[in-house]
Amino acid sequence: MTANARFDLKLKEDEKELFAQAAELMGTTTAGFVRAAAKEKARMLVEQETRVTLSARDFANLAAALDLPFTPNKALKGALKAARDVKRGA
Repeated sequence: MTANARFDLKLKEDEKELFAQAAELMGTTTAGFVRAAAKEKARMLVEQETRVTLSARDFANLAAALDLPFTPNKALKGALKAARDVKRGA
């Protein structure tokens, strides 16, 4: 979505009535109800999109891999050596 995107924020009459009725039931204003509903929906969406789910098989594979002893690969060994060399030169 671009910065120039336009939004139609006008509510239909039936939406206004529904939100007003729900707000009254919650003991708040229509704006307060809409804000709370949007906040709840946003939290749910962010949580849903940032949660990582694994199948039982994938979880078992991950757990097994985490239980293995750590062994640095060639690239990491090179990076560690380079970091030691920089530190010695400082």
